[in-house]
Amino acid sequence: MPLSEHEQRMLEQMERALYAEDPKFATALEGSGLRTYTRRRVYQAVAGFLVGIALLMSGMVAQLIWISVVGFLVMLGCAVLAVTGWRKAPKPGEHPASGGGGRHHPRQRRTVMNRIEQRWQRRRDEQGQ
Repeated sequence: MPLSEHEQRMLEQMERALYAEDPKFATALEGSGLRTYTRRRVYQAVAGFLVGIALLMSGMVAQLIWISVVGFLVMLGCAVLAVTGWRKAPKPGEHPASGGGGRHHPRQRRTVMNRIEQRWQRRRDEQGQ
């Protein structure tokens, strides 16, 4: 369910306040999201591609066609993973679209947001007293 305009404005205010108050913590939270996940996925795909090349070559040297075919399939699958992961990765400084519901642990993201909201509320309550 998308956020209402009021909720989006409040979230933006909270983000600005977090950046103003603790920029190091804010950038640490930002880097642990989708961008890091997709970058890791691309690196794994490149490593798998290299394993596929090794299988292809060892199958050629040993004259076992089935090993070469498996190596080629591994290379093909890893190339597809790398290209799709690279396309999905948000650019630095760009925030992923809300409501995308990607594969990056939505429960964990909710708990982080809940903690940030609770801290924000506590600070507002302390300032109001």
